[in-house]
Amino acid sequence: MMEIATVLWREYLFFKRQIIRITSSAIMSPVLYLIAFGWGLGKDFVVEGSTYMHFIIPGIIAITTMNTGFNAVSSRIIVSKLHERSFEYYLTSPISMQLMSLGYILSGALRGIYATTLIVLVSLLFGVVIHIDLYFITICFLNSFVFSALGYAAALSIESHYDMSRFNTYIMTPMSFLCGTFFSLENLPGVAKEIIGILPLSHASVSLRNIVLKEDFSHNSIFVLLVYAVVLYFIGVYMSYREMK
Repeated sequence: MMEIATVLWREYLFFKRQIIRITSSAIMSPVLYLIAFGWGLGKDFVVEGSTYMHFIIPGIIAITTMNTGFNAVSSRIIVSKLHERSFEYYLTSPISMQLMSLGYILSGALRGIYATTLIVLVSLLFGVVIHIDLYFITICFLNSFVFSALGYAAALSIESHYDMSRFNTYIMTPMSFLCGTFFSLENLPGVAKEIIGILPLSHASVSLRNIVLKEDFSHNSIFVLLVYAVVLYFIGVYMSYREMK
């Protein structure tokens, strides 16, 4: 377990040094979303029986945990791999690749929880109080973990910043806008609804929204996110071993 602790401690030191930049970048997009959509539509627009402000905050939390987890890990791996050339030392050192990978992914997941806390506090400034329970926190953590694992695997699979830019364009951005973050998936046609509904961000958005608006929760979403987390984690471990060759 020392590998996990070492990675987490190193990422904590980085976080402490960069806390102002990390905090400002974590809340910038959510604040803009709340101003543009919340204040712009939130007072008069009703979705699923609630004001749009209450409707959109769970979606903003889902998309922020996704982006925070993904970027927190992928950017660190890319810098150490392409610029500092330090990541290869980890790969060639006598450590457990499974535990090292888990350490990086956990650091991204914890950054996602930090971003969630910030959004909840910001929502209070907008006069919106949302229901939070253990299921809510669990979904936020799992969503962050899933996309941290995706960021880890993606960073190890690319050879340049251009490759990561294409990954963001064709995978991350479409999920950000299509997975029920800003609108109800019920508005989609049948086939599109079924396809988009299986994506991890869709499960996170819908689950968080049901918890906030209805205080209702389906354990199916935890199971689906767990499956994504395990699969992407092992893909990341595989990519680590492939990077060693």
